[in-house]
Amino acid sequence: MKEPIGFEDFMKVDIRVGEVLEAKVYQEARKPAYILVVDFGEEIGTKKCSAQITECYDCEELVGKQVLGVVNFPPKQIGKLLSEALVLGVYSDQGVVLIRPDQKVKKGDRLG
Repeated sequence: MKEPIGFEDFMKVDIRVGEVLEAKVYQEARKPAYILVVDFGEEIGTKKCSAQITECYDCEELVGKQVLGVVNFPPKQIGKLLSEALVLGVYSDQGVVLIRPDQKVKKGDRLG
């Protein structure tokens, strides 16, 4: 377990629902990954990110899926890609499994 944080620290993390618009293999990545373009709704807009989820998903099946992502981290250079968001997943025996709403919700809805 990691060290405890205060509730105020957790509330600083902006986690929103987004819809995957595009997914393609990130050819230049050191570890197998996809480049995702995710629409987080009107307020946030679209953001690109790298996701190491190739063991559990194909690009085609990702398009149209809703995902949860952190949208207020500063951009991070990952190889040639400037990643603008962090799509959330669970490390499991089969690979990284995305965290997703179990019902369709509005893009940009906030985890709270």
